[in-house]
Amino acid sequence: MRTCMNNYSKVFKIFRKKYQPIPLEAFGKDKYRALVSTILSSRTKDVVTLEASNRLFEKASSLGKLNQLKTGSIQKLIYPVGFYKTKAKHLKKLAEKILTDFQGRIPNKRNQLMVLPGVGRKTANLVLTRSFGIPAIAVDTHVHRISNLLGWVKTKKPEQTEIELLKVLPKKYWPDTNRLFVSIGQRYRNKAKLLKFLKENNLIRK
Repeated sequence: MRTCMNNYSKVFKIFRKKYQPIPLEAFGKDKYRALVSTILSSRTKDVVTLEASNRLFEKASSLGKLNQLKTGSIQKLIYPVGFYKTKAKHLKKLAEKILTDFQGRIPNKRNQLMVLPGVGRKTANLVLTRSFGIPAIAVDTHVHRISNLLGWVKTKKPEQTEIELLKVLPKKYWPDTNRLFVSIGQRYRNKAKLLKFLKENNLIRK
């Protein structure tokens, strides 16, 4: 399987045309909400994450208010997101750390974001792109799978995919990669459906 001449422009044009909004993008411009909802989204469906995020933000509309909540209260608000007990502990510590070490401001550098509890590279990249407009590629299972099917990379893990995409994908496409690929991936959830979609749109060939 290979792409038709690695036509990045064609892929992004078709993906934009087929794009359907991702629920969590609603928080993108709000740095606090974007960070927290992205942490909650790990191993959790977007619909569940959105509902849990809204419940939490009703009680904690800011980092200061989040810091005032007890861990047990956070757990109840975010249940049933995956690993909700661990995430509640992370959010409690995260609020305290940002208030103490960053004067209450969400940092806009990857290395600073990644020292926050519960924040990995994917989460950091998503916040940089969505909230700060800083080009980055947040690689999740959808980005990883589709990039490999397109033949852009040949990798086994998302971490490897990010490294390889940074080498080959023009920077102008970085901010839209996660948003568009996740939207497509959520609509065509298995390999067979994805392959059919990519073939029907002449994005790959045998």
